Amino acid sequence: MEGLTRRLGVPDAVVVGLGSMLGAGVFVVFAPATAAAGGPGLLVALAVAGLVAFCNATSSARLAVRYPESGGTYVYGRERLGPFAGFLAGWGFVVGKTASCAAMALTIGAYLWPGRARLVAVAAVVAVTAVNLRGIGKTATATKVLVGVVLAVLALVATTGLVGGGFTPARLGGPGDVGAHGVLAAAGLLFFAFAGYARIATLGEEVRDPERTIPRAVPLALGVVLAIYLVLAVVALGVLGADRLAGSAAPLADVVTAAGLPGLAWVVRAGATVAVTGVLLSLLAGVGRTALAMARRRDLPHALAAVDAVHRVPRRAELAVAAVVALVVAAGDVRGAIGFSSCTVLVYYAITNAAALTLGRDPARRLPVRLLAALGLVGCVTLAVSLPAASVLAGAGVLALGAAWYALRRRLGR
Repeated sequence: MEGLTRRLGVPDAVVVGLGSMLGAGVFVVFAPATAAAGGPGLLVALAVAGLVAFCNATSSARLAVRYPESGGTYVYGRERLGPFAGFLAGWGFVVGKTASCAAMALTIGAYLWPGRARLVAVAAVVAVTAVNLRGIGKTATATKVLVGVVLAVLALVATTGLVGGGFTPARLGGPGDVGAHGVLAAAGLLFFAFAGYARIATLGEEVRDPERTIPRAVPLALGVVLAIYLVLAVVALGVLGADRLAGSAAPLADVVTAAGLPGLAWVVRAGATVAVTGVLLSLLAGVGRTALAMARRRDLPHALAAVDAVHRVPRRAELAVAAVVALVVAAGDVRGAIGFSSCTVLVYYAITNAAALTLGRDPARRLPVRLLAALGLVGCVTLAVSLPAASVLAGAGVLALGAAWYALRRRLGR
């Protein structure tokens, strides 16, 4: 069986994680999360989502060190909990993240050319796939450039919001009495913004010295992004207020406009396009690697297990994923895809934590890793069932369809 090449060190792995997370939360999720939880509830929901993500990151890092190969929780579930758990995790990840890819591509189209959003989205999928097919080194290099641009734009938004004269601290405690369910629903939506940290573990077969690199890169990338999200959430609430933020289609562009510098809105829109492109770049790479792992074990067509001899990438798997994403773009909806993706990915991480619980204690770590895994498992299940009913039903239906396919394939195989 052909393997992939280990090329990513700690800085590269952190950049891949940042590229996967920065963009989705800042430019897409804040508005619906605020609508669900209200102004003060947004900050609480962000903290809850960050805590669950940290628990998941700890479990992912431990498992990735034990099983440093492509596939993430698909591999961990198979090895620790059995073939069906692994299949369910892989199925949920591939289907959910394919929807996420379509949502990101549609977001690029909406920012660049609203009148031809779907055409631009398909073009973005084609361009990003072409970069990924050149090898993971090209993916990491392109992601570094994208992350640098995005960080500069976000710093501009934060500075403009804080010093431009529109920031009002009283808006942080704005009106609204949203209960715990609203906060949990918002946290489930915001989790969509954190899920990219696992891209580091998903690319585990291409990480140098995984025992050292993965445990450092995962929490570092997550911590940086959580700090950025908290700052921007405070700035957006302080400038726009909860009501305006909840109804905004481009919150950060509205921040600079409300701060008295409308001429900078085009810079923010360009930054949003770059950010979402970075998310799409690493996300398509991660889905392709999980499809590769599933094909190796024949949970997907075995033809997708081929690795390109020149660039050492799963060419067929990535092309197949890109084709499906392009089809979904033709009939996709951004907000619906976020809820659906969050539901299936939370199930994926619930299996991650359940697998981590079987590892036992880790004397080399000071953190209470088993407690964090248990907390992450409970948190994932709670957030999943707290999402909007349509998202829960769609996610449950797709997971049930996958389970039926698994059972039928096993029966026909026997």
